[in-house]
Amino acid sequence: MKLLRYGPRGQEKPGLLDADGRIRDLSAVVADISGDVLTPAGLNRLRDVDPASLPVVPGVAQQDVRLGPCVGQVGKFICIGLNYADHAAESGMAVPVEPVVFSKWTSAIVGPDDDVEIPRGSERTDWEVELGVVIGQGGRYISQADALSHVAGYCVINDVSERQVQLERGGGQWDKGKGHDTFGPIGPWLVTADEVPDPQDLRLWLEVDGKRFQDGSTRTMVFGVAALVSHLSQFMSLQPGDIISTGTPPGVGLGQKPPLYLKAGQVMRLGIQGLGEQRQRTVQA
Repeated sequence: MKLLRYGPRGQEKPGLLDADGRIRDLSAVVADISGDVLTPAGLNRLRDVDPASLPVVPGVAQQDVRLGPCVGQVGKFICIGLNYADHAAESGMAVPVEPVVFSKWTSAIVGPDDDVEIPRGSERTDWEVELGVVIGQGGRYISQADALSHVAGYCVINDVSERQVQLERGGGQWDKGKGHDTFGPIGPWLVTADEVPDPQDLRLWLEVDGKRFQDGSTRTMVFGVAALVSHLSQFMSLQPGDIISTGTPPGVGLGQKPPLYLKAGQVMRLGIQGLGEQRQRTVQA
């Protein structure tokens, strides 16, 4: 299934994308795409619903119809840094011996095509296409062998970053540099795990103003999805609807020679094989 949330910001309704690419309204079935709806039992209930029985939403997704973040009421937005060896190299940092973990504030979350703000005074706002992992079955101390059974599905994430704050201010403030409003576009939809046979074999890419900067594969992750879910669960309970952003391949602005950063008025376009695309315009905060 491809689950989504559509409508004006703050008033999104639950929906799914049918086999013909039409949005079907799930409002009569669930209140939102969040929490218990994403557990194995919740997803099984949705699978029992015939999409043809659901109302068609007029218009085309991402054209006539705005899509919101594909998961609502997110409890934790957990991110992994330097999880591709070649990205660590372009950043001038060592490949980590265990996952680098930081957080984005949930107030950073926006829809896949919403504007991204350049923070006031920022000269180093950067892009990062990433595979998002959405937790379905919560738990603690999850074994790596069992980890993928805790995943509800996958989505596209743009881990927008302010590099000066992240790497320099106060000796480096990753959470502050990653957590500005609009720095977490999510979607366009959550693709349930049963439709992603191998999360470690997905192509992901990003363009700015039509020029491709990132073109990689999840095959080159340092720590794969199963390892990340297991690792994180040693330090916190993972809960339905939590999101893990799993790191970015090389090609970020920081790694260009010379470095290249976003300015207001540019367009980012990014996507992951089988998971859809995003398109954001940059604006000044």
